[in-house]
Amino acid sequence: MRPRTATPRALAGAAVLALAATACSGSGEPADDAAGSLVIWADPERTDVLAPFAEEFGEANGVRVEVQSLPVDDIQGDFVTAHEAGSGPDILVGAHDWIGNLVQNGSIDPVQLPGDVRERFDEGAVDAVTYQGQLYGVPYAMESLMLVRNTELAPEAPATVEEMVATGTALKEDGEVDEILGLQVSQTGDPFHLQPFYSSAGGSLFGTDDEGDPDPSDLGVGTDASVEAMEKVAELGEDGDGALKRSIDGDNVGALFERGETPYFVTGPWSLAGIKDAGVDYAISPVPGFEGMDEARPFLGVQSFFVASGGENKVLAEEFIVNNVAQPELATALYEADPRPPALREVFEAAEADDPDLAAMMEAAEQAEPMPAIPEMSAVWDPFGKAQAAVIGGEDPADAVASAEQAISEQIG
Repeated sequence: MRPRTATPRALAGAAVLALAATACSGSGEPADDAAGSLVIWADPERTDVLAPFAEEFGEANGVRVEVQSLPVDDIQGDFVTAHEAGSGPDILVGAHDWIGNLVQNGSIDPVQLPGDVRERFDEGAVDAVTYQGQLYGVPYAMESLMLVRNTELAPEAPATVEEMVATGTALKEDGEVDEILGLQVSQTGDPFHLQPFYSSAGGSLFGTDDEGDPDPSDLGVGTDASVEAMEKVAELGEDGDGALKRSIDGDNVGALFERGETPYFVTGPWSLAGIKDAGVDYAISPVPGFEGMDEARPFLGVQSFFVASGGENKVLAEEFIVNNVAQPELATALYEADPRPPALREVFEAAEADDPDLAAMMEAAEQAEPMPAIPEMSAVWDPFGKAQAAVIGGEDPADAVASAEQAISEQIG
């Protein structure tokens, strides 16, 4: 699976909105349009956590606060459509890579976070929610790909891709596992999960501008470096080592690892609950890079609170997210509901004492780079994913990359 970085989708309609919590009134009725009400949109995993904080804020400020639950795959697109119709919420909870699209549509406002408060957050998380020099969200959690290994099958963390493949191949030849590596590819590819290998081999999606931000006018797909990187990916494919397979996808990759059918699993924090439930003895380490090449650089994803530009109570909305997300109580509750590294340093340090996985996850994310938040990133996923799947299936890398470059360039315009 990919973390919460859904692309825009059409408005599913008011019927999809499931009211998860209504603060202050307790009635479960939709909020009225009177001044002094505040509406928060979040995905189902966050709504129950936010409810008591919304209630406390509402009581302290004499306002009615609602937390409404939307499916994660719909929420960004629904928010943009609702904003255009003048019926959106005051606060949105979602992924940092939505920012470019939301700013382009004029649907979120910058957030004013005092310097002393900003310093309490992880620097990488703050960088991820900063777009065109302005802070557009208050972050609460981070996520990045990591390598999870079955320590009974692979006691030592591999230093390189080659070492990992060699260990997995030997185990497969001995009949101890069915697959060398658990990494979801599918028939349509997965640039998110393949980014560590692609980046290690020198590939990029976009160049950077003078401020270090992704530059949509400088497309990395189609360059000689991208072809060379895909040639390295091809070596791991079905006509090469067989570590990457289109038959492994988001529906079966977790089960492969949980059943002990592969020694390695490239995934994120979202898979740990299933691994623990399966009773697998595991350890976490960074995704390795190719021998003699760059370090693997997976994407960093950051979950954040945004202030809607069309909201009727923007001052209250900003006060809610600054005063709550920057406090350890809410950050701790969000972490306990969905254990991903907290962006608030003090909460991370407190949680790390009880959860050794957190330090390992942060080490795995040390080389991670924020997923591009520019709107043009939406043009990359499908064509480049299909190119990667084709290369893994045996197609010529230069031809596949050229096709992807043409499709992406046409979409970007």
